[in-house]
Amino acid sequence: MNNKQKSIKTDNEALGFFAKYLTVWVAICIVAGVILGQVLPIVPKTLSKFEYANVSIPVAILIWLMIYPMMLNVDFSSIVSATKKPKGLIVTCGTNWLIKPFTMYAIAAFFFHVVFKALIPAELAKEYLAGAVLLGAAPCTAMVLVWSHLTKGDPAYTLVQVAVNDLILLAAFTPIVAFLLGVSDVAVPYDTLFLSVILFVVIPLAGGYFSRKYIIKSKGLDYFNNVFLKMFDNTTVIGLLLTLIIIFSFQGEIILNNPLHIALIAVPLTIQTFLIFFLAYGWAKAWKLKHDIAAPAGMIGASNFFELAVAVAISLFGLESGAALATVVGILVEVPVMLTLVKIANGTRHWFPESKQSSK
Repeated sequence: MNNKQKSIKTDNEALGFFAKYLTVWVAICIVAGVILGQVLPIVPKTLSKFEYANVSIPVAILIWLMIYPMMLNVDFSSIVSATKKPKGLIVTCGTNWLIKPFTMYAIAAFFFHVVFKALIPAELAKEYLAGAVLLGAAPCTAMVLVWSHLTKGDPAYTLVQVAVNDLILLAAFTPIVAFLLGVSDVAVPYDTLFLSVILFVVIPLAGGYFSRKYIIKSKGLDYFNNVFLKMFDNTTVIGLLLTLIIIFSFQGEIILNNPLHIALIAVPLTIQTFLIFFLAYGWAKAWKLKHDIAAPAGMIGASNFFELAVAVAISLFGLESGAALATVVGILVEVPVMLTLVKIANGTRHWFPESKQSSK
């Protein structure tokens, strides 16, 4: 067995049973969520009561379940050193804010107003375009930590990438959306934005920091690495699957009532996701960055902050609008496409310098 075969075998073993067949579980959970919402509508109706600033508290708890184990792996002393390697941050920020919103607008406008002109009424096409732009201007905050974990990304550096991205998001989201949509009075729900950052980044980060510090101090580093961390082997994947069930129990009615348009909306969103990933990933490769920095850099731009996009679509255009539907399709498309990109990233690890080599 050659070194490449050994590496593939090791990666597959490391993924574990749940992660190895994650695409299958995701498909099952999406279907289960839609069915649950139709058969037992009381479930999503009850869960929707536990919401603040358009953020679902049950979903937030499950996202903690996903992110907390990853935060445990962060060596917090390495966060400072991560900021001394600017190339990965430049790739992330350049892709997210100088390229992604504008390619999303161009691709979506081409498909909705040209390719699908005979299938989508003009006014509805404008709303679908608006929803796509909202997704394009809201790069991922929480879920990218999951994608980074599945590609064995550097957790400390990914955290820095996410933090910088969030700071830019606070200032850049409104003017970019206003420019691309020509909407001067974009009503950004900043409470949703701030609450999402606190819930999905700050709280699990603090939990991981204090847990790591306490366990290592009281039980030792060996216990922490070989016993405590093992307790959370499948927690991230299980949290992801439960989150999908809840999300799609909310969105099942919309999906079932718009099958053709959902397929049409999915086309430009899928093309955009692949395009942005390969732009960032290729940029990182050209700069000879390590794989554990390159993969998360591609994932942050490719995935979207759908909580924010959905909230803004509803506040600007209404719950029943085409814009809101487009952002929901973004959720539907994102998970299976991102899992495909995870496989591509893991399969092309050999394109990048060995992890022991430093990147700048």
